[in-house]
Amino acid sequence: MQPAYFRLADGWAAEGYSVGASGTAFGEIAFHTALTGYPEIFTDPSYHGQILVMTLPHIGNYGTATEEWQHEKPTIRGLVVRQLSSFFSRPGRALGLPEYLRMHGIVAIVGIDTRALVRHVREHGAQNALLTTEPLTPALLDQLAAYPSMQGRDLAREVSCPKAYTLGDPTGLRIAVIDYGVKKAILDQLLARGAYIGVFPATATLKELLEFEPVGLLLSNGPGDPAAMPYAIDLAQKLIDIHKPILGICLGHQLLSLALGVPTYKLLYGHRGSNHPVKDLRTGRLGITSQNHGFATDKEALLKNPDLALTHINLNDDTVEGFAHRHLPVQGVQFHPEAAPGPHDSHYIFEEFLAQVREIAPSLP
Repeated sequence: MQPAYFRLADGWAAEGYSVGASGTAFGEIAFHTALTGYPEIFTDPSYHGQILVMTLPHIGNYGTATEEWQHEKPTIRGLVVRQLSSFFSRPGRALGLPEYLRMHGIVAIVGIDTRALVRHVREHGAQNALLTTEPLTPALLDQLAAYPSMQGRDLAREVSCPKAYTLGDPTGLRIAVIDYGVKKAILDQLLARGAYIGVFPATATLKELLEFEPVGLLLSNGPGDPAAMPYAIDLAQKLIDIHKPILGICLGHQLLSLALGVPTYKLLYGHRGSNHPVKDLRTGRLGITSQNHGFATDKEALLKNPDLALTHINLNDDTVEGFAHRHLPVQGVQFHPEAAPGPHDSHYIFEEFLAQVREIAPSLP
């Protein structure tokens, strides 16, 4: 087996074996605690720019079927796992994970102590990392030291659609989705509820959106620092002013927050998993949620804003998981209500959003 080398910016290092493409990858380290769903995770555009660690010690035993992909190709920069299976239970329907990683040029390492790595990241915070099948030369370490931080980077443009397109039945509710790295499952949830979707690039103008004549708007998930996206914050402010129902998911939630004057900040190591308990403060209902984000909305500033109500809270660390405008049909959730692969506790968010839309357009289905 080909040797592979891993190193964090602060010097934590490990050696293992390559199970993906040959080469070198740089990116911010992130870890995910899900037990299933790696095809959805690896193709989630929100991971663009990151090297991903899976905390589950063994993955790969059910391949990578295309119907589970959330994007046309994997978006992670690199992969770190304890053990990876070359055998899987769905031959003929899916590629094996090592083959899939090599096909898409993803550098991957196995055979290192991922538990020790995750404990280190939890204590010392997210930071840039290097993953390579080449010798660890001083030149590579210099590149790692010079690699830009996730904070201050606008990555959404790099995973957004190049041009607008539509999906669904044209007689349905017209929902404009601003694609900052939208997951396929979000679009599927809207389509399953009868929406006619116009998907627009991250840099779309208000004029372009209004020409679609939407009755509702959705700001999608995506990668990078929301504060580094002034064009998206400006668009969110303009959309709020037209008083149509708006739902922001993950990055979209953070952009709405900034547009309403509530700042965001970088978490120590982020929330990435499918087991995060979130309480809906409006109903007292507890849901287990899927999450993937490294930035969060400032809770203290949100509570001081008289126009906004805190609607959801993370029961692990008391961070903001959702808010709603008190006078306008504007709502944001930090978690992923579409989940994919699960759990499905939060699908009701789409029902709430489309109920608001139907109030605006009662003559439509």
